[in-house]
Amino acid sequence: MLNGGLIKKYSDRLPLDSDGEVVTLHEGATPLLHLKNLEICNSKGVRLFAKFEGLNPTGSFKDRGMTVAITQALREGYKAVICASTGNTSASAAAYAARAGLPCFVIIPSGKIALGKLAQAVAHGAVVLQIEGNFDAGMEIVKEMAQTQGLAVVNSVNPYRLQGQKTAAFEIIDELGEVPDYHCIPVGNAGNISAYWMGFCEYSGYKLPVHDIYHYQRTTIAKKRPIMLGYQAAGAAPLVNKEIVDNPETIATAIRIGNPQSLSLAKKASEDSEGWFESLDDEEIIKNQKLLAQHEGIFCEPASAISVGGALKDIERGKIKEGSVVTCTLTGHGLKDPDIVIDKFNMNVVEVPANRKAVAEIIGRYIS
Repeated sequence: MLNGGLIKKYSDRLPLDSDGEVVTLHEGATPLLHLKNLEICNSKGVRLFAKFEGLNPTGSFKDRGMTVAITQALREGYKAVICASTGNTSASAAAYAARAGLPCFVIIPSGKIALGKLAQAVAHGAVVLQIEGNFDAGMEIVKEMAQTQGLAVVNSVNPYRLQGQKTAAFEIIDELGEVPDYHCIPVGNAGNISAYWMGFCEYSGYKLPVHDIYHYQRTTIAKKRPIMLGYQAAGAAPLVNKEIVDNPETIATAIRIGNPQSLSLAKKASEDSEGWFESLDDEEIIKNQKLLAQHEGIFCEPASAISVGGALKDIERGKIKEGSVVTCTLTGHGLKDPDIVIDKFNMNVVEVPANRKAVAEIIGRYIS
């Protein structure tokens, strides 16, 4: 396998030995896109950027953590990997396990996974087990199986996952040339907000005693840290409502989680940065998915759109200060969940006769 991707780029900031095989699909280096066409930002003097993680190899941010987690699992001699998933984790775990030559077992909630993500896991050869329960039930099974079967768990409870995911914060500062005033992020299992905070702290010279394998590089790049803003779906918002949700429901399948595994770390990130958690309902989520696709040319999955939607909402009501620099994580590509688009977007598909006049007539309706 080739050495590359984010492990090579940030080797001095990751808890991996310099020697040994690296499992990579050349993840990372995703674009930071300036959102220029959103009226509220222009009127408030806010510079808004989207970190589009949907352009990772399997189409989501999970690849950042998976390259590190699977690399370490291979080096430690694990025979297989296992995860519970609402979709993106299963796709990423299956791909990287295939790259490493390891069997992959995926536990998913029955009927609660986007077809695009399920197709990826199946294509990469994972053994997919559907349970009659939600993600949280699947997560409990995974942790039990790891203890009894000696499998490597590659959910975000694996500290190597967060170590890989923190590199997105490095990239934002590297490309932006400064630390944003606010960073907005979707929150489901809450590992990603924790990882970003870890990365922003490390680049700013703050050490976080997060877990035993926490790797801290003393070289300071930045002089401050952003305020962390986490956004949840209204039907799956344990951090907003401050209580576990037994039966989470939302159209945004990637964050349909009622009992986040990294809940305490997420709370800490919010408190330390003087940030907050807010929720958006499904209608708002789809509205912002359309907004990004039709005004900025960015097709992200519903859960991703919640970060921009939350930012715009907080800009409008003045919680995000005028003149701020704001970055948002878009966690996954829109092709992960195409059924949502077919069902919720207005389809501009018009049947016309196969002649120039008919086509020209339709085009004329849109161009004055």
